[in-house]
Amino acid sequence: SVPSGSPSKPRVRTAVTAAFSLPGHLWLFRDAGTNDGLLVNQQELFVAAPNVNKADITLPVFTLKERCLQVVRSLVKPMDYRKLDIVRSLYEELEDHPDVRKDLQRLSLERSETLKNGILE
Repeated sequence: SVPSGSPSKPRVRTAVTAAFSLPGHLWLFRDAGTNDGLLVNQQELFVAAPNVNKADITLPVFTLKERCLQVVRSLVKPMDYRKLDIVRSLYEELEDHPDVRKDLQRLSLERSETLKNGILE
């Protein structure tokens, strides 16, 4: 599990070497506790390639708002979000938990557009 970046836990950088994967295979990495996305070689999406034999996995730099949402999510049960005395838009943002399916759909669309336009990473 990768720490969520709280002040008591250091930022984590993990190196994965010689990953056994077919060229073109897509990888996403997530924090096991919060499901927040991690970066691989400074990218959201890692594409296995024959000439790539190392992947540096790091936590992204979160905005103060993103980090506050993470902390509130860790301290407050989802059913209690709307009991908090905060602006309405924050209720919706709290309820919009990190979701790998949603990210896969977004990244798939982005990658399709990139490939359609003939631009490769």
